[in-house]
Amino acid sequence: KTSDPTMTGKTQTSNVTNKNDPKSINSRVFIGNLNTAIVKKGDIEAIFAKYGKIVGCSVHKGYAFVQYMSERHARAAVAGENARIIAGQPL
Repeated sequence: KTSDPTMTGKTQTSNVTNKNDPKSINSRVFIGNLNTAIVKKGDIEAIFAKYGKIVGCSVHKGYAFVQYMSERHARAAVAGENARIIAGQPL
């Protein structure tokens, strides 16, 4: 049994959120007005994981995308997190 020292027991989500599969587009959430100087990928995953299984998360300057397994999870995340204040900025 081998282990990767970079893995901390958590399953790593992919950085891929831009699949061109039409079904995956509806299960992707855009997170805008994000203070990415403070908020990191792990923080975003921790906030959004309660809505469903995250299969991908990509963070860019000022915004991020979260890719869920299903559209239902993505809709729940949008409903639950829209306008939430994170690091002093409303999403």
